[in-house]
Amino acid sequence: MKTIYLDLGMGAAGDMLTAALLELLEEKEQEDFLKELAGIGIPDTEISREKMKKMGITGSHMHVKVLGQEEGGHDHHHHDHDHDHHDHDHDHDHHHHDHDHDHHDHDHDHDHGHDHHHTGMGDIEKLVGSLAVSAKVRKDVMEVYALIAEAESRVHGESVELIHFHEVGALDAVADITAVCMLMERLAPDRVAASPVHVGSGHVHCAHGILPVPAPATALLLEGIPWYGGSVKGELCTPTGAALVRYFADSFGDMPVMRVGRIGYGMGKKEFTRLNAVRALLGETGDRSVCRKDQVTELSCNVDDMTGEEIGAAMERLYEAGAREVFTTAVGMKKSRPGVMITVLTDEAHEGDVVRTLFAHTTTIGIRRSPMDRYVLERREEVLDSPCGSIRRKVSSGWGVTRYKYEYDDVAAMARKEGKSIREIRDGLERGQ
Repeated sequence: MKTIYLDLGMGAAGDMLTAALLELLEEKEQEDFLKELAGIGIPDTEISREKMKKMGITGSHMHVKVLGQEEGGHDHHHHDHDHDHHDHDHDHDHHHHDHDHDHHDHDHDHDHGHDHHHTGMGDIEKLVGSLAVSAKVRKDVMEVYALIAEAESRVHGESVELIHFHEVGALDAVADITAVCMLMERLAPDRVAASPVHVGSGHVHCAHGILPVPAPATALLLEGIPWYGGSVKGELCTPTGAALVRYFADSFGDMPVMRVGRIGYGMGKKEFTRLNAVRALLGETGDRSVCRKDQVTELSCNVDDMTGEEIGAAMERLYEAGAREVFTTAVGMKKSRPGVMITVLTDEAHEGDVVRTLFAHTTTIGIRRSPMDRYVLERREEVLDSPCGSIRRKVSSGWGVTRYKYEYDDVAAMARKEGKSIREIRDGLERGQ
């Protein structure tokens, strides 16, 4: 299986992902791609690649100039994104709307000699629709942008329709996002895996004040994805980088066993004690059913002084806190008392919330913790047409098996509508009736 693995040990930003993926192409293909990218029609924007060496390692760094001005030129880093990403000393109106962090906000006086206008999602959609790219790339770009807009909407408490991006930053982000989407289309991996995301540490100065790393929009985009801070001071993961990783990565964890064919380094501009780069590896892994594993944490506790109703209420709260699965087991406890063991499976990102919920909504005074790997089937959802209307069906496959299961809520709604039992509806769906 053709697999790309993204090593995000120094975070993720749009330009760094672009550069790393570009290096996975053959040399001649890289030049062809850069020419194609230059001609897709992003207005007032120039995109170029610079070969760069850091710590003895050769890689690529992407430059994006909007109206002749490069974002990173103002210490704004991100174009570099470099995270330059990293470090936002710039007291500049960083906003996030931005993406890439505002990258984009640029209220900070750059004196570019032009006005900064605000751009809404409708303007972005119109711009992307005018680009000389495939329908698939247009769809991917807009879905990545929608992730960012939704995060910004939640951060600012406004509807997506009211979210606006600064014009310069919007063009900058469109260039990054489109380039990554085009490269993913050209590379056509069967699977994209990624390491946990290093987000950096400290604070960033934004138009809204001093905010913690990761910035609020970035943190929302990384919900459910394993990430961590560290000794590096600065912002290593930008909203654009987080959105792209969220959209394209199928799984997160250790690098799978793979025969690596090419390695690409997307360099950031700043210097750190560690190599400031996104590393992308392209190679072959075994059948998806063999290599698909993930990590979960099992949390459990025993209680003998809670009613069934109280336990049921606690289970609901645990799911709200991010539990993947909650179940109970009858156990015998001290003094021959019958009790209940509550077991919760969760991921690293939600573990703290689940622990707090267990202590808050059960009577336990101690929780057992066991990290574990698990083998899982690949899961996806499809929508089918039936005589009774559209219905969702879950498909699980791998390890030599394929299973189908109709979404219960849809089956129950059909049963109510048709005046039939659940079994009758399911049997009819199986027969195509």
